Amino acid sequence: MSGTTQNSENGQDEATAPADSTQTTETASMREELAQVQRQRDEYLDQLQRNRAEFANYQKRSKTQAESDRIYAVGSLAKDLLDALDNLDRATDALRTSAAPGIAEGLDMVQRQLREVLAKHGVEPIVALGEPFDPSFHEAILQQPSAEHPEGTVVAEMSKGYRIRDRVLRPSRVSVSVKPAS
Repeated sequence: MSGTTQNSENGQDEATAPADSTQTTETASMREELAQVQRQRDEYLDQLQRNRAEFANYQKRSKTQAESDRIYAVGSLAKDLLDALDNLDRATDALRTSAAPGIAEGLDMVQRQLREVLAKHGVEPIVALGEPFDPSFHEAILQQPSAEHPEGTVVAEMSKGYRIRDRVLRPSRVSVSVKPAS
């Protein structure tokens, strides 16, 4: 025979037996390493997918916030103008009672123009008179006994309220009906 002796029990060459066990150990080690690399790949892929989703959500939120900021940016200016508009209303009413109709009509035109500009930017008055009291839109200043109106109805408006789109800029200051005392 050649230089190798044969192992009579398992029929393998003695020279190749240790090599097979080394190969088996190396193969097992490689499989383990491959499995670990695959797990790591899967984790990285999962992280990447999550980061992409988070970034997409961030972009949507940013776009929504920017749009909201653009829409409501006029809010603080409009709120400041509302006080001037109220004073203009008072001045017009005072002029009507002092027999200066021409000036009052001119002031009415200016008021209309201001209200149109505000409406163009989404600022509109809150309808209060005759409506049920809603603390989201109204601020109750007085309670007024009334047999003509159901309880909790706005019967007088002391100061007009305004909103910009769906947000209240300033609530209406109102008087609310209550049952008259018997």
